[in-house]
Amino acid sequence: TDMDTSLLDRAVIFAVRAHAGGARKGKNLPYIVHPLEAVAIVATISDDQELLAAAALHDVVEDTDTSTEQLRAEFGDRVASLVSADTNPPRVAGDTWRSRKQAALDRLAASSRDAKTVAMGDKLSNLRAITNDRQAVGELLWQRFKAPGGREDIEWYYRGLAASLADLAGTPPYEEFTTLLDRAFK
Repeated sequence: TDMDTSLLDRAVIFAVRAHAGGARKGKNLPYIVHPLEAVAIVATISDDQELLAAAALHDVVEDTDTSTEQLRAEFGDRVASLVSADTNPPRVAGDTWRSRKQAALDRLAASSRDAKTVAMGDKLSNLRAITNDRQAVGELLWQRFKAPGGREDIEWYYRGLAASLADLAGTPPYEEFTTLLDRAFK
């Protein structure tokens, strides 16, 4: 049977345009590779086209000049809300890196399974990159991150993500995530 992928198709095209010219942090890799990987990961959990569209779009509000309102007009309330759930809120003066990340972990833990599914696409893609890059560049990797405590902070955050996303235990991405944790931070 034919699957209606028109929403996902539009989301991917929108994301390609929004991220045009962008590169992945510390890499000579087009940025769009990351949202597309997030889509592929989410697709192993759900065929819900709005979840897949949100995965494609998950970084456009945070990393481009796209607004949540634009996404809502273009893709509807649910997609816009799912993207918002995976978007870091604006920084507040006096916040530390850990306090911001703890707030994000708490928000994620309290969010819907759908929001967790979209976040899993993003976070597993990032953890795959961390694991591969650590093999390639070793301890220099941690200098790429804004975390003041380097590796220790990043490990704390990713282990927190595993706890916040535990509703997805039993799905292939969650199992891969927990396996990679030990490989990335050993």
